[in-house]
Amino acid sequence: MEESNISTYSSGFALNLDELEKAGLQYGHKLNRVHPKAKYFTIRQNNSDIAFINLEETRKSLVSALNAIKEKVQNQHTILFVGTQASARNKIQEIAEKYNYPFIANKWLGGILTNFKTLSSRITSLKEMENQKASGAWEQFTKKERQLLEKKLEQLEKKFAGIRQLNKLPDMLFVIDPQLHQVAIKEARQMHLPIVAVLDTDDDPNLVDFPIIANDSTRSAIDYILNKVDEVIQEGQKSVSLGKAEGVESSNTSQESTILLNDEVEKMKTPSK
Repeated sequence: MEESNISTYSSGFALNLDELEKAGLQYGHKLNRVHPKAKYFTIRQNNSDIAFINLEETRKSLVSALNAIKEKVQNQHTILFVGTQASARNKIQEIAEKYNYPFIANKWLGGILTNFKTLSSRITSLKEMENQKASGAWEQFTKKERQLLEKKLEQLEKKFAGIRQLNKLPDMLFVIDPQLHQVAIKEARQMHLPIVAVLDTDDDPNLVDFPIIANDSTRSAIDYILNKVDEVIQEGQKSVSLGKAEGVESSNTSQESTILLNDEVEKMKTPSK
């Protein structure tokens, strides 16, 4: 295989054009739906009415996005993952839960980012209800009252399941298909959060900081990209762990040196016989 067909990002993993094509990242939407600002990465093939994506642009954008994600991971920042469509929600939830990141896989609730104080109070209510139920405090209520409480608890759990551990604004937003999640993009821009987004030929790439130019609807394409994200998060967390281990070792060495130095000072203070 030609060397130009392979590109690597900072973690050392290769991005192969043949793999991108096999996963179907090159398929866009119909030509009449191409966004004016997406034309630089679209390709017309023969008499097809489908806009194809230039995979060189895909690879370039994916490298940039993966490096940005890795940097956030290494700095131990929080990434909020968003993907509510059927082709993305399971994989989004899988990766987020694997690395203990918050996620939205069902429905974006307006104000998650721009009205975070209210969101936090709702999450607090959810946790309080769970504690009350577990402690047996609900036993004092009638059967009908307990059923109403159960229903309210289920609703809160469904709404906030993926973001219940979110105790501050995230440091980055990762979105599959900005067209589908326009409110999330708008809120992130309003709060000046960096945005990584998998976007297609019908999207404006200028609305996000790190566009991943690719098919944003097919499961195989989404899975391929999220697998690369999985790899880079794993690499980032490994480097954090290594850094902590080296820090502990350095601290222990420093303590040993201080003890030895203190011993030498004490010997100098003690007059020789």
